[in-house]
Amino acid sequence: MADFGNTDLEGFRVEARDWLEANFPKSLGKDPEALLALTLSPAEPTGDYAVWKTRMGEKGWGTPTWPAQYGGGGLSIEQTRILQQEMARIGAVNPIGGMGVGMFGPTLLEYGTEAQKQAYIPDIVTGKVRWCQGFSEPGAGSDLASLQTKAEDKGDHFLVNGSKIWTSGGQYAQMIFCLVRTDSSKKHEGISFVVFSMHQPGVEVRPIKLIAGNSPFCETFFTDVKVPKENLIGPLNGGWSVAKRLLQHERSGMNGGRAAPVAEPALGVVAKKYIGEDEAGRLADTDLRTRIIMNEMDKRALQQTVRRAALEAKGNSGPSAATSIMKNANMKVAQDRAELTLEFMGSQGLGWEGSDFSADELTAVRSWLSGKAGSIYGGSNEVQNNIISKRILGLPDLTQSH
Repeated sequence: MADFGNTDLEGFRVEARDWLEANFPKSLGKDPEALLALTLSPAEPTGDYAVWKTRMGEKGWGTPTWPAQYGGGGLSIEQTRILQQEMARIGAVNPIGGMGVGMFGPTLLEYGTEAQKQAYIPDIVTGKVRWCQGFSEPGAGSDLASLQTKAEDKGDHFLVNGSKIWTSGGQYAQMIFCLVRTDSSKKHEGISFVVFSMHQPGVEVRPIKLIAGNSPFCETFFTDVKVPKENLIGPLNGGWSVAKRLLQHERSGMNGGRAAPVAEPALGVVAKKYIGEDEAGRLADTDLRTRIIMNEMDKRALQQTVRRAALEAKGNSGPSAATSIMKNANMKVAQDRAELTLEFMGSQGLGWEGSDFSADELTAVRSWLSGKAGSIYGGSNEVQNNIISKRILGLPDLTQSH
């Protein structure tokens, strides 16, 4: 058994339970799925959800392991796990999230100056500022290092011109972390990492409507955008290393883990409504029953792998190249689940709108379509496989031989 020294974990459990009982609005615990939807919504929080978000942000428990000096919780990995358990017990979901928490914040804690941490981390911890990512460009997707958005040195500031694409949540964000080219004579070594406001002159955002009917991504255009020199994160022309680290954090958020899990309805139970049961009360379609069980096994195996990786990291080294394995595995599990759902719904799984379809059926169709992007964003499956082959398996980089 692990030795936690003088840490009183049971005492912390009592503290966490008491604080949650006093601060988590009871109304939110009645429908965890609806609460999760609120955390994913771009709308400004209102009512009890706004109260919950404010309280968690002020406590620092929305970012439990981040340093207390910047407003984080300052908790250990073991204490964080207890907090997650206590939140799950009452149906609470972490209201502090987004790209600031999952991507930029952890990277800034590693690469930022003290002044930059003091400037940006507190507003991420409290959820006051939304961030978006300016990486991909129309001609630089999988080959990200080919990016051409240029930042000219103008003395006390950079002047940024160019465009980005697939900017998630760009229409809602106040700030952007962005890769720009500061040296055209080099590829990887000519890239810098900067941050700036999305609300300043020269920034234009155009939402992109996807096949699922929503617009989570945008085109973003920069025309003579002024970026102060102090907004450079990491060294000049050293942005590629910063970006690679950030992408590891991004993929670690796509691995199927969730701070306070919300139980999904068992596929087999839902499928019975459409297909029926056999004499033993099991799903009548034997082949479909087998495939649903296999998907559930894959899901649980992934969850256990994520937990094991977190324990092995012990909060010290942060995410590694293994996040590429977990990202691909999670997207495969999720996409297979969506395909199975539409299969057992039959013709009811083909609806787009209209009273002939239930709300759950329409949601299933749109989720299936939205999920297709999962094997592309955050680095496509092929990009992840290349990372796995080079950095984990030690295989040669075939792209360099042509």
